[in-house]
Amino acid sequence: MTENSMNGHKLWGGRFENGVDPLMEKFNASIPLDKIMWAEDIEGSLAYAKELVAVKLLTKMEYESIVNGFTQVKQEWESNSFQLQPSDEDIHTANERRLTELIGDAGKKLHTGRSRNDQVATDVRLWLRKQIVHLVDVIKNVIDVISKRAEAEIDVLMPGYTHLQVCMTKVVLPVLINSIQYDVITYFMSSGLAN
Repeated sequence: MTENSMNGHKLWGGRFENGVDPLMEKFNASIPLDKIMWAEDIEGSLAYAKELVAVKLLTKMEYESIVNGFTQVKQEWESNSFQLQPSDEDIHTANERRLTELIGDAGKKLHTGRSRNDQVATDVRLWLRKQIVHLVDVIKNVIDVISKRAEAEIDVLMPGYTHLQVCMTKVVLPVLINSIQYDVITYFMSSGLAN
């Protein structure tokens, strides 16, 4: 993160003579969407900081300062007191800006050798992993409802469809069971992709 980004200027704005149109600012900012990943961004940043210590790009003292700073940033997010700034394009710039406000220059070192694309990929993956875990309970409830419905409607027939056209009549039970299998397979495929 550059000095300009800490002072309210964009990370990428150094080559432009004029400011960016406010409409473009609004279009380019992802913070309204990706602020839900604030915890994952902190988690990924702490793991990255630990690796920076391992390769001696951060001192242990700087690392401890980053951990303490992010503890405060986390508390601000949890208490809804985190203040977003107009220069916060995304969750990464918001968290790093606040960290640097709290701990100074050590916060700027956190971005060493790390691209924003890497941060986005890491945050999205961590967030998805947590969301997929929550889906297990939803899928269990759906399976329970479908199973009960299938038992109650064991002899019920329904029209079958192929390419949006009515085809052979089907018994409801296998249709419901197939939908359960599809949900379970989709869950396991999604959880594998997020790891």
